[in-house]
Amino acid sequence: MLSRSDTTLPAGPEDEPAFFAPWQARAFALTVHLHARGLFPWEAWSAALGRRLAAEQGHIRPQPSGTEEEAEAYFVAWVAALGELLAERGIAGEAEIASMAGAWQAAARATPHGQPITLDRAEG
Repeated sequence: MLSRSDTTLPAGPEDEPAFFAPWQARAFALTVHLHARGLFPWEAWSAALGRRLAAEQGHIRPQPSGTEEEAEAYFVAWVAALGELLAERGIAGEAEIASMAGAWQAAARATPHGQPITLDRAEG
């Protein structure tokens, strides 16, 4: 297995943000965290993301750089691939993932602008 000291990541253009929205950074961090906890090997993740991007038939660039719309499409595919991988490996079922996504969406709608989103807001 590669460690971070074994790899060199390419630098992106300095005038482009790494993420256009906080949820994109969270999706990235969640994926890395789940991998680090041993829930799936990185090869399985990269295959899942590759399948999802291929399924989009060229509508998504293979990296999140570019315009905000391209990054949005890329990370929507990223989240879909993560859900598929979790379901495929029996970590979380599709219904469970959909239910949790719905709860977070309800919490987001119930949260005043500028406040942190918490799941307890979805219940009230």
